[in-house]
Amino acid sequence: MNSNMPPQISTFAADVDNLYFLLLWSSLISAVIMIGAMIYFVLKYNRKSPNDKTAYISHNAILEFLWSFIPLVLFMSVFVWGWVVYYKQRNAPEGAMEVHVTGRQWLWEFEYKNGKKMTNELHVPVGVPVKLLMTSADVIHSFYVPSFRQKQDVVPGMYSTTWFEAKEKGIYQVFCTEFCGTNHSAMLAKVHVVDQADFDKWMGADPNAGKSLAERGADLYKVKGCNACHSIDGSKIIGPTFKGAWGREGQYADGSKGTVDENYIRESILNPQAKLVAGYPPNMPSFQGVLNDEEIKSIIEFMKIVK
Repeated sequence: MNSNMPPQISTFAADVDNLYFLLLWSSLISAVIMIGAMIYFVLKYNRKSPNDKTAYISHNAILEFLWSFIPLVLFMSVFVWGWVVYYKQRNAPEGAMEVHVTGRQWLWEFEYKNGKKMTNELHVPVGVPVKLLMTSADVIHSFYVPSFRQKQDVVPGMYSTTWFEAKEKGIYQVFCTEFCGTNHSAMLAKVHVVDQADFDKWMGADPNAGKSLAERGADLYKVKGCNACHSIDGSKIIGPTFKGAWGREGQYADGSKGTVDENYIRESILNPQAKLVAGYPPNMPSFQGVLNDEEIKSIIEFMKIVK
């Protein structure tokens, strides 16, 4: 661990630092070699009199190959290493604990599946993968935890995701790193990493938690009339069934394919004609202005448990 860097708390923080230092040292060494060679040649071949003439120099195939091949190997190595780190950061493990995150001027809201909500405080258990499902209520924000080496833009009108697994207990700072208005610098939050037992106790200590997101979604499924077109037992009625839909790859009427995830469900609710499922008529009306973000979030969580 480098003393000049924030502590490496997430499982992929060391990978990010190692890649960073590879880029730093390779850039430094390359700069020293290039600038050193320039200075050496300037001094060695400096014209000492008006009669000096430049010697005829033919090409050198070995040198031309090396100064092309060595940077190619270096650049490809950095690309592959960077892609591996990026892929690891973008793909949460199966079964990761999910927390909904909403950025708004100028605070962070965290909501758990049991309905518990916190403002500017995210509580997670140590050693447990946590997947953040994030959106914005107003402008673009960016969720950044230096100790986790994790940064993700939070965009209005869509869901973005990231994940982490904290290795050590403690309290870690969250920043917004996308300028979002006059109080941008004050848009701060804390991540509290605690033991599993303490986390379970904290989760059950809120008497106002109420219904879980999935339970609220089940209520909305009936109240908003979703059950008239979408079954939950696999039977086919006007629209596709909710049963087993989550995470499934489907084919659209235009021949393209896609996976049923948070962004797809949100788009289908607000703009149902955008990606019609093959074999179903375009009968669904838009729920723009009928369902708010909280209700859409609840329906998404309900669909996840309809197996």
